Amino acid sequence: MISTRLQQRFHVSRPVGMVGIAVVGLSLVTMSVTASTGATWAFGIAALVGYAADFWLHRTERRAMARLGKLRVGVSVRYQLRTALLLVLLVRMADMSRTVMTVATMLAVGLLAAPLAHGAICRLIRSRRWLPVATRNVDLSALRITNRPPRLLTDWPGPRLLQYELVVVAGLLGTTATGEPTWVLTAMSVALGVAVLTFLALLPFLRTALRMPGKEAVLAEVDEWLGTYRPETVLYFSGSQNSAYQVNMWLRTVEQLGSRPLVILRERAILPQLKPTSLPVICVPSAVHLMNMDLSTVRVALYPANVGKNIHLLRVPTIQHVFIGHGDSDKIASVNPYSKVYDEVWTAGEAGRQRYAEAAVGVEDRDIVEVGRPQLDDVTVVDEATPPAEIPTVLYAPTWEGWTDDPGNTSLILAGENIVRALLASERPIRVLYKPHPFTGTRSPAARAAHQRITALIEAANAERAASGAFRAEGGAPARQRLAELTERAAAFDHQRRPGGADEAMLTRDSTRPDTAVAAEAEALEAEWEQAYWDSHAPWQHQVITGPRPALYGCFDQADLLISDISSVVSDFIASLKPYALTDTAELGEAEFRRQNTAAGAAYLLTSEAKGVDHLLELLFDPIRDERREDRRSLKYFLLGPDSPSSMKRFDSAVEALADQADTLIQLRQQRSNPDQSTLHIPASLTTTSSAEQATR
Repeated sequence: MISTRLQQRFHVSRPVGMVGIAVVGLSLVTMSVTASTGATWAFGIAALVGYAADFWLHRTERRAMARLGKLRVGVSVRYQLRTALLLVLLVRMADMSRTVMTVATMLAVGLLAAPLAHGAICRLIRSRRWLPVATRNVDLSALRITNRPPRLLTDWPGPRLLQYELVVVAGLLGTTATGEPTWVLTAMSVALGVAVLTFLALLPFLRTALRMPGKEAVLAEVDEWLGTYRPETVLYFSGSQNSAYQVNMWLRTVEQLGSRPLVILRERAILPQLKPTSLPVICVPSAVHLMNMDLSTVRVALYPANVGKNIHLLRVPTIQHVFIGHGDSDKIASVNPYSKVYDEVWTAGEAGRQRYAEAAVGVEDRDIVEVGRPQLDDVTVVDEATPPAEIPTVLYAPTWEGWTDDPGNTSLILAGENIVRALLASERPIRVLYKPHPFTGTRSPAARAAHQRITALIEAANAERAASGAFRAEGGAPARQRLAELTERAAAFDHQRRPGGADEAMLTRDSTRPDTAVAAEAEALEAEWEQAYWDSHAPWQHQVITGPRPALYGCFDQADLLISDISSVVSDFIASLKPYALTDTAELGEAEFRRQNTAAGAAYLLTSEAKGVDHLLELLFDPIRDERREDRRSLKYFLLGPDSPSSMKRFDSAVEALADQADTLIQLRQQRSNPDQSTLHIPASLTTTSSAEQATR
């Protein structure tokens, strides 16, 4: 328990990382003692051991190294302490003359000052290269942004300082072995000389950084581009780095709109997480800069998340603002009272409309438009004539713990381990795919612990199957090699989009125009990678899937049955018409649980003790036992709307209709500000719009 708490406090990923930190600390203590006693060999050995541990930690525990810096014992402090201890040791060495000590002291002072000078010039260069916005697929070439210094000169100060120290200690040991002070003085001179040369090499880059365009020039160029491009529809997003999936799910949909689209992000951390897209993207962290930006041609703004920073665009009266969300479910977040600030709220189907009506949070029925879920247009729908798989697949995809401790938030804590254990104990072989929500364990230690236990269960089950010899080792070396090749290709593709030596200013400079070919290549590569992923794993092999790949919808296509919670995962899975189950961890009882949760209408229900899993296993192998097939078909229509016209067509039509409405409102405002103009006819849609009319846009 104490070890776990220390790991969390120091942000160490593995227990061995704590050993490394302990070795570094013990090395410093030993160096302090040996420096004061003049034990040169012991000092040198302790230093070498400490350097080795420090190097290893920098390679394997970068978060822990950053944490030590925040605790005021970072690499610079350790470097300064070890350099000072070296000077103390030299004073204790009796055979050092006054001249030698003077030179050594001057060199030591130089070595202490070197990282300060290096850090100062690097910070100055970074500050001068900072841009008020970051962009993708936007032509800002007129700004003439220069290259940043090579990473060899600026990055990894920890290993660089350790290399300086290693040279000096090697010289010290040479002096100890020979009795000649020349060794240590030469080593200190070499280390200081390299530091000085590094500083001098950065001066030309400082000169070019000082010539970088200022804030006003950058913002003016962005406005110039906006005036030329004239965006009509904005996908606006603000959120944490882990929430990037909420905007990524809408990129392909917005790419297919008939209007000129633009993506506006508010956090720089989201930009590297954005999927390859042909859409122009502008990241504007400052509210003032956003509010002064020329968005006069924008008619519709789409919001995937309800966050406070939305207000910075909501204030623009010439834009029609729409909440589109990042999933349609019975969660309380799906009827957030904040939603009434938008001009319209778009839901997938009639269920969303009914949800707002029952919640009575101030969203008017006339402001709700049913547009389907464009992301689901390509989801594979199960054919009733399809025979069951030899080894069926169950996807367990629990949602995260949420911001409260309500047991109904997630099944993971109370039921997850029981469910997975029951699935793994199936008499007839099945495959379990476990894909938790990206936020799992971010707030609740209990959820994090449950996730770890489930992962251990699945790993143990795989090991047992592999050892039994009853399962063929399919997905062999050729498939794994193919996956490795595609992984390398994907990494090279990502590197091409974001070269290791480029900073945000260079990426903004080099991404000048939308490239549909790049987005298409990325999509094809992702599809190819996912196919190779599934081919490389035997059909009996259970899997824990925690990263963005394979994607959730790819897991849908693999699964024969879903076990999940009240979340958009269930609503989306219903598009496949495959059976699914929900867990009543709040112990509401079947009738009340179904009454409170629309998505439960066609679900099989489980208890926290996993009661009901046996029936799920039976229907996997005998589809005739699936008595809820017709319920799912009806619920799909209720949750997601009709299959025809397609959701994408309905979504695009809704954007077009709202843009026309925005134009009419702008004309109305202009007429009111200029009474001499002729009377403007106001369409009935701006005064009273029926639900039926809204739904058929």
